[in-house]
Amino acid sequence: MGREGNWAEAGENSHTSGIIRSLRVATQAPQSGKPGSGRAKATTGTGRPKRRAKRSSSRFKQFLGSIGPGVITGAADDDPSGIATYSSAGALLGTSLLWTAFITWPLMGVVQFMCARIGMVTGQGLGGVFRKKFPRWVVVAFSLALLAANSINIGADLSGMADAGQLLSGIPSMLLVFVFGIGIAAATIAFPYQRIANILKWLALSLFAYVIAAFVTGASWAGVLRSTFVPSMPHGKEAWGMLVAILGTTISPYLFYWQAAQETEEEKARGQMSIASRRGATGGEIVNRKLDVGLGSFFSNLVMYFIILTTALTLHRHGVTHINTSKQAAEALGPIAGRFAALLFTAGVLGVGFLAIPTLSGSAAYALAETFRWKEGLDRPLWSAPDFYAVVVISSLIGIGLNFARVSPIRALYWSAVVNGLLAPFVLVAILIVASDRKLMCGQPSSMLSRFIVVITTLLMFGAGVGMFVF
Repeated sequence: MGREGNWAEAGENSHTSGIIRSLRVATQAPQSGKPGSGRAKATTGTGRPKRRAKRSSSRFKQFLGSIGPGVITGAADDDPSGIATYSSAGALLGTSLLWTAFITWPLMGVVQFMCARIGMVTGQGLGGVFRKKFPRWVVVAFSLALLAANSINIGADLSGMADAGQLLSGIPSMLLVFVFGIGIAAATIAFPYQRIANILKWLALSLFAYVIAAFVTGASWAGVLRSTFVPSMPHGKEAWGMLVAILGTTISPYLFYWQAAQETEEEKARGQMSIASRRGATGGEIVNRKLDVGLGSFFSNLVMYFIILTTALTLHRHGVTHINTSKQAAEALGPIAGRFAALLFTAGVLGVGFLAIPTLSGSAAYALAETFRWKEGLDRPLWSAPDFYAVVVISSLIGIGLNFARVSPIRALYWSAVVNGLLAPFVLVAILIVASDRKLMCGQPSSMLSRFIVVITTLLMFGAGVGMFVF
């Protein structure tokens, strides 16, 4: 049976594919009351209709069915390299940068929703839409830069996962780099999109390890709340450099491409296989996705907050101010906060790595496939989209190769940050132009408020790009 057959079987037989059933309810909703619509009136024992309860239940099911793309994208933002950055911030500066988690939440959320809206309304990913609006060389440059940054990031993430795996199992980290890299690439190719999406949603729960770890360590909550809601500006080049790193880690180009690509995959799962059939979005769909993205970005920044808090309460408090990897953070946590906190921290690195690496390789594959008009999609079998899957394999092999070439994970993160820092503001400008184009957006452009917030975000990212070289 082909991938489409597997998908259909999974959708009908697995309890984890409730999204498919919910989407069917959503598509049947406008036919309420018609024969065969599946929405006959529920009644009480006396025969009285329970219309309000039925309507509320249906809306709730539709919302649950729509949850996924935003949550997955938000969780993928807290990848192992991001965890290392946030850990470094907490160790170096204590709780003084906790406020950044709440400042970056609306910025990240609005940007991701704008990307989601582009995907929902145009029926295409960012690469395909950019191709219609900008010169070919610009779109190609975006895609190749994304591939370079993502491949380097995959290498750093594999290193973090392998170190975490070694701490838990004792297996040599270089062997785990190979096993994790090949295994994740193979799973990305073998499984259809809907199954991958369901797996990634469950993996997002692994990030709660960092919330639990913060409470295990104990805290003086009065001081924590003051650092949270009373911003304190960084002092010195090292502190400013850390602020720049947090901005660059939180708002990354691969998330832009992945969010839009997921929207097209969700619509394909509903049977809308042509671009024409995917154009436009209902008000309900837009509201549901807004809630989904808001939830995902909030969850992402909440985890960022608790990683900074955990390392601030433990490492910084005990004079451990300089760490470079998530492994060093986990090792340092053990004697200070106890083995349970260290295990939670380490397990979280593994879980989010399995979530983030398919997102990194997949977003690069979508970007290049849309740019060069290749057949694309995680719903396709390997033979149907060889170029698309070749990008997944190549980016994974580059990431593995960086580790076997003994490239320092810190150097890898630095160069990934440089590429992302230079790329992000220009991609944001392109997103703004597209999202404001009424014709390209089928009469459903982003709101003025959204565009204003993304303009602010773009200016901050330009500043972060300059800051990387200054600091």
